[in-house]
Amino acid sequence: MKTTILGYPRIGKERELKRVSEAYWADKTNQKKLLETGRHIRKENWLLQKNTGIDSIPSNDFSFYDQVLDTCLSVGCIPKRYDKLKHGNQLDLYFAMARGIQNKEIDCTAMEMTKWFDTNYHYIVPEFEKEQTFEFFSTKIIEEYKEALELGIKTKPVLIGPVTFLLLGKEKEEGFHRLSLLEKLLPVYLEIIEQLTLLDVEYIQFDEPCLALNLNEQERDAIKFTYKKISTKFPNLKVFLANYFDCYGDNLNTALQLPIDTIHLDLVRCPLQLNDILESKHYNTNTKLSLGLVDGRNIWKNNFDDSLQTIKSVISKIGEENIWISTSCSLLHCPYDLDLETNESNLSTEIKQWLAFSKQKLQEIRTLKGLASSNYNEFEEEFKDNKIAHVNRKASSLIHNEKVKNRVLALNNTDSQRKSTFKNRQTKQKLALNLPLFPTTTIGSFPQTKEVRSWRSKFKKGILSQVEYDSLIARETKDSIRFQEETGIDVLVHGEFERNDMVEYFGERLNGFAFSSFGWVQSYGSRCVKPPILFGDVSREHEMTVKWSAYAQSLTDLPVKGMLTGPVTILQWSFVRNDQPRQVTCNQIALAIRDEVVDLESNGIKIIQIDEPAIREGLPLRQEAWNKYLDWAVNAFRISASGVKDETQIHTHMCYSEFNDIINNIAAMDADVITIETSRSEMELLDAFVDFKYPNEIGPGVYDIHSPRVPSVKEIEHLLIKAKNVLPKEHIWVNPDCGLKTRDWPETKTALKNLVKAAKQLREREMEIA
Repeated sequence: MKTTILGYPRIGKERELKRVSEAYWADKTNQKKLLETGRHIRKENWLLQKNTGIDSIPSNDFSFYDQVLDTCLSVGCIPKRYDKLKHGNQLDLYFAMARGIQNKEIDCTAMEMTKWFDTNYHYIVPEFEKEQTFEFFSTKIIEEYKEALELGIKTKPVLIGPVTFLLLGKEKEEGFHRLSLLEKLLPVYLEIIEQLTLLDVEYIQFDEPCLALNLNEQERDAIKFTYKKISTKFPNLKVFLANYFDCYGDNLNTALQLPIDTIHLDLVRCPLQLNDILESKHYNTNTKLSLGLVDGRNIWKNNFDDSLQTIKSVISKIGEENIWISTSCSLLHCPYDLDLETNESNLSTEIKQWLAFSKQKLQEIRTLKGLASSNYNEFEEEFKDNKIAHVNRKASSLIHNEKVKNRVLALNNTDSQRKSTFKNRQTKQKLALNLPLFPTTTIGSFPQTKEVRSWRSKFKKGILSQVEYDSLIARETKDSIRFQEETGIDVLVHGEFERNDMVEYFGERLNGFAFSSFGWVQSYGSRCVKPPILFGDVSREHEMTVKWSAYAQSLTDLPVKGMLTGPVTILQWSFVRNDQPRQVTCNQIALAIRDEVVDLESNGIKIIQIDEPAIREGLPLRQEAWNKYLDWAVNAFRISASGVKDETQIHTHMCYSEFNDIINNIAAMDADVITIETSRSEMELLDAFVDFKYPNEIGPGVYDIHSPRVPSVKEIEHLLIKAKNVLPKEHIWVNPDCGLKTRDWPETKTALKNLVKAAKQLREREMEIA
């Protein structure tokens, strides 16, 4: 029996990669320091796994930004707009593709970004042309394999499988399907494999999570073609095929018949697939099974009792020599180390005993192997502790609140209905708000400078009193209101200077949540989030946002939006309890947000934005499960938004999601205004709303806030004209793609001034025509 993982977090246990990357982008450090930090993180990760007793350790799971972008460079899939950078510094080309670049010599937009399957991780979307060519461009995978060899570690290099790579991308012109490029792409993969075999590699892990999707016959044939080619050219190579996030489903027979050494199963998301495989006539008992029993997506301790039963049942059928014990997916989605959590005011001892972060999950894998083998006695004490933790969690008084449970049970259809239809509400809202054509707004947050973050840190440490802290936040809020007024923005925001994170902030004010101090995970690039730990029944005792929204509104005659995070996003972006259905937990959150919405309205806030960027992300990977999820997710949003008068305008915001296949459900949310990300895709994401004839108002984002580029007035106007050509002009809002928290003030101010100017110019032209 062997142990392995599919990947390890790469930001560093103290977020070293974030700090050095951002310093590099700001010209505050050099490339040597950046590369040294990467080497240090990789070395630390590899040695930790080796010392824990992991038998097969992955390499090429490290990335300076994103693993799909790494693959783009590896196979030379580089859009032509970056040609000027192609023969220069490879790392600067890489970051230009990820973030865009703007200087005297070159001005290039970034590549599109979207969610990695149903996670909150964002990947860079490959771009394909009809005459696309590929080449072995970046040797990163080779260099990192050699790097590990120097430490005495023979790793299992990880590659995104060629079929998944193509399916994750987009055709940038008509007249072909990206899968037709497979025969051009495969030779480059074969060249990479050949270079690795020359270094005596034994296993290569090919990640093909597309096998969790509803594939058609052409796509399945592409999988068969790929692995037959690899097997034919490299008959001695041991292919470790990894699918995760769901079952193989109707792709199972295809996967079982591939000429591979090991097939990986996500038994956290889909435990039932194990019996399907063992009973399948297509299963070759010489094919090893990698049992993904330790949850790579959540932070709860593994239940050793349950996992051991599974392992022993498989041993009895195929023998322990044909088994790997593994994580369900890469640990990219988990924090580094629970041992860092020494602050009991954040994470009590009782809750901490229920948890396992990435470092602890390595030990769980090692322990499961020991318990399932002749070394049982060596791990018996850990087994007893594990049982005690699970018994304690089940019986804990921290988890259950009968009042909350009863309120959810009492929900009925009227709780998720606005009083009137959108058309009637729209008429009343136009009279109440008196906004111009193409009203301008932002998505919510303004730059959180180092100074603002230092105030929060000092306040938490007791260096600043509540009065001192509030005074500083009030000053920053007032300055942001004055800036927005001077710039000419129509609907203002208070800036969210008091907030750490759009989910964590609310979790801190709701019952049922706990917080780590160092539980950071990567969202994209250098952007890290610290998801709350949702362990119990959720309720709101006090107002959460009214104070600062009402204060901001008192400073201006223009409308100020109240800013909330929606129930589905709070659910998705937390480490959610696994002891009750997610639907129940989501309804608990929805009722808490509903209470806040009603309080904002009663305090004079006429526009309330309930952000739901994660609603598409939560969609199950298999279409047959969509309707059930969408029914309760949309209903939860409507519960949160339906307690207000017709005159109160409800906004929602979504970003980096494909909407075509769920546009009916987006419309069913019945938000008065939806703002979406469209700038990177050149308004392409708007097509779904246009084809559907979306009835409500839309703010298609015209400023890509994930790039340091400042869009020109002409560029913004170009995007707005594209929107105006397909949408009723009375329904169009003008706004950035997302919140501005991570941007600097100088670029933010310039970009927003350009945004307002573009909207005004378009408005004036429409008035002249009228």
